[in-house]
Amino acid sequence: MSYEKVLQAKQVIVGTKQTVKALKTANVDELIIAKDADPIVIEKVVQVANDMNIPINQVDSMKKLGKVCGIEVGAAAVAVIY
Repeated sequence: MSYEKVLQAKQVIVGTKQTVKALKTANVDELIIAKDADPIVIEKVVQVANDMNIPINQVDSMKKLGKVCGIEVGAAAVAVIY
């Protein structure tokens, strides 16, 4: 499951704005988005990932994704670098 991929990553970029920036400038290996995230919030991130041919995986919960990333709030999108 993708939660484990976050734990194994060399670097994790959390949040939609930071993730969009990383997708455009860094060598992001994968985008992970939460299924319960607002579609309007993740629309831009998904579009950029598709434009850059970055694989997109989904997890069930923003809250759990945020917790795995080490933050106390939910995370809608996370860029992963292995």
